[in-house]
Amino acid sequence: MRIVTLEEHISFPEMANQIPKEALGGFGQSEVMQRIAPKLADITGERLKSMDDNGITVQVLSVDSSGANLLSAQEGPAFAMQYNDLIAQRIAGFENRFTAFAHLPMTAPLAAADELERAVKEYHFRGAMIRGLTQDKFLDQPEFAPIFERAEKLDVPIYLHPGLPPKGIADIYYSGLPNYSGMAEALACYGWGWHSETALHVLRLLFSGIFDKYPKLKLIIGHMGEMLPMMMARSEKAFKPGNGGANQRTLTDTFRDQVHITTSGFFTQPPLKIALDTFGIDNIMFSVDYPFSTNEMGIEFLNAIELPDEQVAKIAHSNADKLLKLKV
Repeated sequence: MRIVTLEEHISFPEMANQIPKEALGGFGQSEVMQRIAPKLADITGERLKSMDDNGITVQVLSVDSSGANLLSAQEGPAFAMQYNDLIAQRIAGFENRFTAFAHLPMTAPLAAADELERAVKEYHFRGAMIRGLTQDKFLDQPEFAPIFERAEKLDVPIYLHPGLPPKGIADIYYSGLPNYSGMAEALACYGWGWHSETALHVLRLLFSGIFDKYPKLKLIIGHMGEMLPMMMARSEKAFKPGNGGANQRTLTDTFRDQVHITTSGFFTQPPLKIALDTFGIDNIMFSVDYPFSTNEMGIEFLNAIELPDEQVAKIAHSNADKLLKLKV
């Protein structure tokens, strides 16, 4: 069976080393991140072999947290352009196995929109990945409108991935803990904080009317829906149209029309069942979160899904093929 994975990360040292250490807030210094760094830098070596060994047909690559969103509006555009050029160079000749989400200079939104268009038209990238807040701002702020407008025009999705927490949040929520002189990375990022913040981010987009303003916008979120499926029934009541938000449609209708989720990093069946009951079979796509999770774990999970073959195929590849317009 054809298998497409959408949240599979890369980080090139020559690019990551350009990010000031203070901007990273200590992220990337843990033993886990140090161990994974060589895997993030690799594309056609161990990564491709693991894909072959596990029957993964296509990976959609995306840059990790050490990116242009941490640079100034003056520095970001050239950095993002260089990163996208490097990605295109390193997947050249392997286009049947790899594609990518564009890396955007989010601190310069108009330049980010232009870079999205360039990456899509020149390199056939399949949309963009945006990582969390930009200079402490959520995407519902007016300055980010050019990115949504361009994504609609190009008919490509935006993948909203967690990003590094703002310093004020990190200091209050994720610091002052035993054994840590600063932010506790596991708590702030991949163990909890990332997911709750991304859920909040999506709810802000709903509440502020962004989905209604851009009705053709397609948003992707990972990690089995970033806690939203579990909260859907309660949130549906809170965010009814007319309850104080700018949203004109219900949460459920909006999410089923415009939000797609991936399974990245979640490999047990109960969360999948909740996701199916809330987002629906047509809005769920398989992903691994490589190299932070292993392809073996992902495939074991995929093979254990107890659904009709045609529905497993939707999760494994056909939903992604349709949304990203992948050639089959």
